[in-house]
Amino acid sequence: MNVTYMTSGGSCHMAGQSSARLTLVAATSTPASSALAHAPANRPNTVAVGTIVWLSSELMFFAALFAMYFTLRSVNPGIWAEESALLNIPFASVNTTVLVLSSVTCQLGVFAAERGNVKLMRRWFIITFLMGAFFIGGQVTEYTALVHEGLTLSSSPYGSAFYLTTGFHGLHVTGGLIAFLLVLATTYISKKFTHDHASRAIVVSYYWHFVDVVWIALFAMIYILR
Repeated sequence: MNVTYMTSGGSCHMAGQSSARLTLVAATSTPASSALAHAPANRPNTVAVGTIVWLSSELMFFAALFAMYFTLRSVNPGIWAEESALLNIPFASVNTTVLVLSSVTCQLGVFAAERGNVKLMRRWFIITFLMGAFFIGGQVTEYTALVHEGLTLSSSPYGSAFYLTTGFHGLHVTGGLIAFLLVLATTYISKKFTHDHASRAIVVSYYWHFVDVVWIALFAMIYILR
């Protein structure tokens, strides 16, 4: 059936079925186009990706330290057996337990951040910071005792390997403590807790879990295998 429209210049004809079809297409395509235009871009967080890439390079660094330790141990078995006996394994075990548990409190802080609960996130991150500081304090105490026993960085190959591996890890833990302070400071400075704050908390947790896992491997190598 044709529909005729009269205008001042004459008349124009349009097929009714074609008009209906065009109207139907327009009606069905408009919502989809609108939804596509407003769909959120599912892109990875660049800071998180960059942190993961950087941690991969740090893993290679610690792998080199592990290789150095085992190489020196293989050529100095007598020194290793003698000087590893100076280690206070029960003390180091307590220190290690505290650091491992700090990963749990850190993750609880991340869960709170993901829910937007900034107060609970701060509480867990402060606890994590204190536990990390306890670990560093324990490491300094252990160093002091070993120096009094005559084990220093330059006293023997074992001393060099011990202080380099544990010392570099301690520096990484200290860096993590500074990161926690920065994350906490930004939440106090800002009036509103945003997605960016939660993202920073998650990124710091990546780093903290990394240094914890590295220490578990170091503890097994230095204190258990010896």
